[in-house]
Amino acid sequence: MKLLGALPRAHDPRALVGFESSDDAAVFRLGAVDDPDPETLLSTTDFFTPVVDSPFEFGRVAAANALSDVYAMGGEALFALNLVGFPVKALPLEVLGEILQGGAELARDAGIPILGGHSTDFDVPFYGMAVTGRVRLSRLRRNVGARPGDAIVLTKAIGTGILTSAMRARVLRESSLFSLLKKDSGPSEQEERAAITSMTRLNRGAARAADAFSISASTDVTGYGLLGHIKEMLGGGGVSAEVSAGAVPLLPGARRLAAAGIAPDGSHRNLAAARPILEIVPGVSETDLLLLADAQTSGGLLFALPAADASALVASLRASGDATAAVVGRFLPAGAVRAGMLRVVP
Repeated sequence: MKLLGALPRAHDPRALVGFESSDDAAVFRLGAVDDPDPETLLSTTDFFTPVVDSPFEFGRVAAANALSDVYAMGGEALFALNLVGFPVKALPLEVLGEILQGGAELARDAGIPILGGHSTDFDVPFYGMAVTGRVRLSRLRRNVGARPGDAIVLTKAIGTGILTSAMRARVLRESSLFSLLKKDSGPSEQEERAAITSMTRLNRGAARAADAFSISASTDVTGYGLLGHIKEMLGGGGVSAEVSAGAVPLLPGARRLAAAGIAPDGSHRNLAAARPILEIVPGVSETDLLLLADAQTSGGLLFALPAADASALVASLRASGDATAAVVGRFLPAGAVRAGMLRVVP
């Protein structure tokens, strides 16, 4: 972020959101300058190396993850471009075909076309998308703006970082981590399937369910984990928050694996980065904290909204397919704890 801060800022008045904030997508104003509610263009990109064994499922996960940023900002996805790196001398091209087929299937589910892209010969495979979307300015959601007293609603269970780390470790048969997995601490087939199902579920339905409510802030939960993304939501000025570890939905197997010491390095880095702002109430374990910091892939959405409406939003989310949606915390009134702090309770 310090490197980004040294880059020149965009001075075009149509550029509404850029890299100077931690928002999920860039926002560019369209239409007449005197339009009180102009349409805006959303643009975002994301790609990563495989997180699951199946090339087809990897393509689906990566596509869902890339689309999520548009939904987090309240937008409608319009089209995507593929971003591909592939070791053409090390892997058969059929593998690349399966990855692209997975991305294409997910794009069809989202109702958007893939109109092109770019590929490069690279030492490891990676895949993702550049996604273009749109939203009226009045419907634009940003990750700041939460109000004291707002509830925090999470739409998907967490734990994908821990579960995918365990899946990858399965092939490292000589590692000390794999010796843990051989002692029945690895994910079962059902647990793996639950993780993949979660990662390939689009956040479109959750975003549309939230349209009926007064959302003050919104973001998606990805690489910085739940704690990291709530921390970003505190950046709007003067607010603090509380999250209940016991209220946070977890994917099957996530707690067992975390307790066994299985988690990606990113999750540990997330927890270390969050500790300076944490107020940890007795009864919260290190395993709880690691789960809350777990680096997610294609996680759910986080919404801040009036507490009186939170139960209705959760019911709407569950009806639209997000069965694990839950109220996981709240933004605290002024003076409850120091502004910018995050209290973690059991």
